Amino acid sequence: MNNTEIAKVFTDIGALLKIRKDNIFKIRAYERAAKSIENLPVGLEQLAKEDRLKEIPGVGEAINKKIAELVNTGRLEYYEKLKTEHAEVKVDSPVITRSAATK
Repeated sequence: MNNTEIAKVFTDIGALLKIRKDNIFKIRAYERAAKSIENLPVGLEQLAKEDRLKEIPGVGEAINKKIAELVNTGRLEYYEKLKTEHAEVKVDSPVITRSAATK
């Protein structure tokens, strides 16, 4: 997965957490991670190979582990679980439609 695809997954996670009215700080952490990933000058795959994921600005240990899972496997168990919990929300592989996120 490239940086854009991974950033979209984290954007989706933030939107799904908003729908379930989760902790605002958790939501913001995923939104911040998405923005940081989009603006990286280097690929996440390279950072993972060099064990440098912790250098991503504003991203903590839990999200770093999720990034590593996405880079290594191409999927994220946590994201899949959230999509299952909100099956009524249309997810456009991997981005959620804006109308669903604002409901």
